[in-house]
Amino acid sequence: MENVMKLHRGALVFDAHCDTAMRLVGEDPIDLGERSTDGHIDLPRALEGGLGAQIFAVWVSPQMPETLYARRAGAMIDALHEQARLHADRMEIALDGRDVKRIAKRGKLASIVGIEGGHVVGDDPAALLGFYERGVRCVTLTWMNTNKFADSSDDTTLWHGLNDRGREIVREMDRLGMIVDCAHVSEETLRDVLAVTKRPVIVSHSCMRALCDIPRNVSDDALRAVAANGGVVCVNFFAGFLDKGYYDRVSVLWKKYRELARELAPEHDGNYERAWRAVAPELERETAAIPPVPLSRLVDHIDHAVRVAGVDHVGLGSDFDGISTPPAGLEDVSKLPAVTEELAKRGNAKRDIEKILGGNLLRVVEKAMR
Repeated sequence: MENVMKLHRGALVFDAHCDTAMRLVGEDPIDLGERSTDGHIDLPRALEGGLGAQIFAVWVSPQMPETLYARRAGAMIDALHEQARLHADRMEIALDGRDVKRIAKRGKLASIVGIEGGHVVGDDPAALLGFYERGVRCVTLTWMNTNKFADSSDDTTLWHGLNDRGREIVREMDRLGMIVDCAHVSEETLRDVLAVTKRPVIVSHSCMRALCDIPRNVSDDALRAVAANGGVVCVNFFAGFLDKGYYDRVSVLWKKYRELARELAPEHDGNYERAWRAVAPELERETAAIPPVPLSRLVDHIDHAVRVAGVDHVGLGSDFDGISTPPAGLEDVSKLPAVTEELAKRGNAKRDIEKILGGNLLRVVEKAMR
């Protein structure tokens, strides 16, 4: 274990996706500088886990009125900048690829601001500049909803990939130096993105469909296509994307509690998010009764991605603070060395482990962000 910790501490551990920004706003916001008793990420636990760089997703529920998207996103963007100001000794916002390496070398958390879900952008490429000027450097083109310019993997097919506006948006992201994130997109959308972009892409938080056959996960064809682009696929930590049996059981609960939240929304002034928070504790209680998925299953997905795409095109995308159940032994960011331990146990070379932990993602970010 001592050698594993030395390897882990010597690597740049770079996580491609977390939803912690949601916890910085609202009725009971957290302070990243203080250790939380719940959730997955804060600065004390990030330091313990050896996390050196993080893409923070700004997610806005598509069930919110469209007129409120920008305000909600702006609140989270401002909160991330404020956390970086308050904790300047431990965290800094990275605005280009070189920043990531510089900040991490100083022992601080290099933090990239991203948007999850193109519905926040709308269908106007010009809107990207406003987000860019506020420090946003990554956009996940869809969430679970098909939007005005791109099809999602989990929703209705409207465009059979990108429409013309979507192609303009990808070109504008290239021009500005914003990372194009293809997590959540349909395979047709991925195909169109790769035909348009001149830069490597990321798939920030997805698992392997060959091991867990659900639309949200990436196929072997998608793995090979991202590798050919020079990009990186980052493996999600959610038990439901790692294991089909777990997914089938938790999906029943999701459906039940989404319907309940919709029924309760009128009691919360029509605010679906408040209604969801009201039912979340009971959902968590029922979810906790499902047997956990072992950490080895996560590394099975990493192994598969390496076999198909090559070791230069695989990374980590925890989805911490956006998932209910990570694998046993990986309960929060402080447990990240367990991934390194399992990779080492399986005989992976030191250099390959360093690539998976963050070297590959850093290479892509340096090329995509400028």
